[in-house]
Amino acid sequence: MRSGFVSFVGRPNVGKSTLLNSIIGTKIAITSNKPQTTRNVIQGIYNEKDTQMIFVDTPGVHKPTHKLGKYLNEQVYYSINDVDVIAMLVDGTKNFGGGDQFIIDKLKEINKPVILVINKIDQLTHNQILLKINEYKDVYPFVEIIPLSALKNNNVKDFIQTLKKYLKDDIPYYEEHQITNKPITFMIAEIVREKVFELTKEEVPHSLTCIVENMRKNKNLYHIHVAIIVDRDSLKKIIIGAKGNKIKEIGVRARKELENLLQTKVYLELYVKTIKKWRDKEKYLQEFGFHDF
Repeated sequence: MRSGFVSFVGRPNVGKSTLLNSIIGTKIAITSNKPQTTRNVIQGIYNEKDTQMIFVDTPGVHKPTHKLGKYLNEQVYYSINDVDVIAMLVDGTKNFGGGDQFIIDKLKEINKPVILVINKIDQLTHNQILLKINEYKDVYPFVEIIPLSALKNNNVKDFIQTLKKYLKDDIPYYEEHQITNKPITFMIAEIVREKVFELTKEEVPHSLTCIVENMRKNKNLYHIHVAIIVDRDSLKKIIIGAKGNKIKEIGVRARKELENLLQTKVYLELYVKTIKKWRDKEKYLQEFGFHDF
């Protein structure tokens, strides 16, 4: 038996959650083209014969502008200190930038093997991939450089095979059937948050979170109440939409995915609540699950 922990780090929107979902084979982390979609350290559990890998998907490292942002960065730094190998993801379609250098400077402070993962190669030519490898190979002593496409599932199996040589443990940490360590209420809230992003596009920034306030099952039906928390009334109006059309559609999309997740019928009730500056208030960060390490 070979087992161990793998941490994903990288700038926002490089595809960490997409890669995690591709590896696990089902969606356990929501995805969006908005930065800082991932809000918590999410563990995805990959099992195959004689191997268990626990993948730690972290928020994108960024310059924080509020307490929540500082918390998200702390999550990243905490996660990379207690894993066997780190995978630094970069977007192959973007140039090396200050955000990449910031992460590399942090990696230099710890003694862990780091694999560079160049994502989104489905958008690059062969020569562009080679140039991207050359661009990064001299900035840090990566133990491996793996080009792949998380979205198209290209080269993901090779990435998994490469990781195996860096696993240090010989015991399973989770049951074979588990795919994540997160409770079902977390996944429900995240699915609703994803649908808000899908339907509001650039109108709603990352100043919202979703909380499951009540969940109960009666026979073959789940009753689920989810609060969508925003920091100003103008966002509340956008999410509700004209005559409530927007929030109704958010509910329709979320309910469809939740019924697939829970394998039963779902009655989903959504409402939007304004809490001004909640991302800077310790009380709400603790209440909404953003606990300090």
